[in-house]
Amino acid sequence: MEATKSFLLLQKLYETHDLSKEEWLYLLEHYTDALACSARELAHQVSTHYFGKRVYLRGLIEFTNICHRHCLYCGLRSENENVVRYRLDQETILACCEEGYKLGYRTFVLQGGEDTYFTDERIEALVKGIHERYPDCAITLSIGERSYASYLRFYQAGARRFLLRHETASKQLYESLHPHMSFEHRIKCLKDLKTIGYQVGAGFLVGVPGQTMEDLVEDFCFLKQLDPHMVGIGPFMPQKDTPLGNFTSGTAEFTTFLLSLIRLMLPDVLLPATTALATLDPKGGEMGLLSGANVVMPNLSPIEVRHQYALYDGKVYVGTESALCQQQILNNIENVGFIPDFSIGHSPRCC
Repeated sequence: MEATKSFLLLQKLYETHDLSKEEWLYLLEHYTDALACSARELAHQVSTHYFGKRVYLRGLIEFTNICHRHCLYCGLRSENENVVRYRLDQETILACCEEGYKLGYRTFVLQGGEDTYFTDERIEALVKGIHERYPDCAITLSIGERSYASYLRFYQAGARRFLLRHETASKQLYESLHPHMSFEHRIKCLKDLKTIGYQVGAGFLVGVPGQTMEDLVEDFCFLKQLDPHMVGIGPFMPQKDTPLGNFTSGTAEFTTFLLSLIRLMLPDVLLPATTALATLDPKGGEMGLLSGANVVMPNLSPIEVRHQYALYDGKVYVGTESALCQQQILNNIENVGFIPDFSIGHSPRCC
């Protein structure tokens, strides 16, 4: 009977793209391999309906690992004295873009810690420099919390996408994981970005210590209300030099199940198969694509600094997550039945 109800709720999500909080909780609490398999099949149908078999490739540039924040799970937290810090100058970042452009990338994702060196003026100049040199490319920023005026300034300089994971929709859990940060301010930043006109990406951690199924329900309800253009979720991965370094990671299986549910809830959303999945499981990236994901972000950062962007232990920075291994990336995508697409690849609702 329980199995029947779970599958009925899954079918309802497929047909209506929504569930009540009670229904979400029931579905998550009754997770099974069989249910995950059905979710994956439905998510694949929905994804191919909206995007065909295309998988969009974005060039990721991790331009600074310096951060003034104190997030309990992140290896870049300011208290971590064991990480070798770096920041790339504008010339180096532009060189990464040039290499990516030659490889075919038409979206550049600039990601970094909340590094106070990168003032509004410097970010604006960086965005303008890339936009002027590569006007046919999309610029995505992932640089954390800023003011409305700052976000507007970057938008006017040419950035059109912004990734800011909300991490968790539970205020209590959020503030326990992020000392000296405000849950309300995080949500305000996401709403500011949407108001300005960015294509916005949100998302959450799966399996972070202290997380409950009720917390995950809140994540789904928040995403449904926010209606972002992109959702990035990944398993919690411990980093040895953080307060949560001794905890167990999330699982690839449950994370990909949640990916499928997000695809069913937000059918036209852009959904990455994250590096964390590939780190957790050698086939994690492919599992993500088969579960409804349709974006991958190979790394364009200089090889000599890539291992220093240590968000968590064991992070993949060469091999299938590296733009240096272009043919391997393309083969992995094609081997599971998809077609690599280097185009800008806007969310359908932006076209």
